[in-house]
Order: sequence, then structure tokens, then C-alpha cells
Amino acid sequence: MISVAHAGGCFCGAVRYAVKGEPSFQCFCHCTSCRRAAGAMLVAWGTFKAVDFQITHGDLKNTVTSPGVTRGHCGHCGTSLTYQHERRNSEIDVTLASFDDAAELQPTVHIWVEDKLPWVQITDDLPQYPKGISGA
Repeated sequence: MISVAHAGGCFCGAVRYAVKGEPSFQCFCHCTSCRRAAGAMLVAWGTFKAVDFQITHGDLKNTVTSPGVTRGHCGHCGTSLTYQHERRNSEIDVTLASFDDAAELQPTVHIWVEDKLPWVQITDDLPQYPKGISGA
């Protein structure tokens, strides 16, 4: 068992996870694929070392959603939980809203703003990037 810094899980409780350490990157992603996969106007992600993430209860259903990309979700309720890209296979992105302490983990940038829905207004002062940054 890893030393837990953060824990979280899906809506129905069938999948629980734990991750140690703090995220190296936190963002709001506006890309089309994240929006479609989550059914949301944007997705907030935190990037962690993959070795520091583990499923503590249930089974994460993994789906290859595009070349090199695997997304993890609950097979019961469908909650989007993880994202991994083969170019960054030592990292895992975890949906910030799925953490038990979600209010403590705040995005610091907006990425893929060129894909933002026209009816979404960004009203914070966080940096905005047309595409991903640092491999995001």
C-alpha cells in the first residue's frame, strides 16, 4: 500500500484510488477529446507519477480512445478518472473533481483553448494556451 496523499473515486463508489505526492501539473483542458470523453464543457486534470497511483477498490475500465491514449473510467457509473498517453507513460493524469479533497487541488492554467466551446467564458486570470503545454 502506498502512503496516501490524496484519495478519490467514482460517483457510485465502485472504484477507489490513492495517489501519493503532489501533482506536477494542474490544468483545465478544453480539448475536444476530453470534452467528449467526459461529456463536460472542460475537464480539470492533475498529473502524477504513474508509479504513485493505485486502484484501492474495484476495477478501472481502460479504453483506448485515440492512438496512444488510454482513458480510465468506472465500468458501472462511467465516471472519467484517468488519462495516459504513451509519450508520457511515466505519468498519469487524474480528474481533479474525482478526488475526495477536490477543493484543495486547483488548476493553474487552461490548455487547448483553441478547442473551447464558444459559449464557455473564461473569467479567471489563469494563463491560457491554444494547445497543450509540456506534453499535455
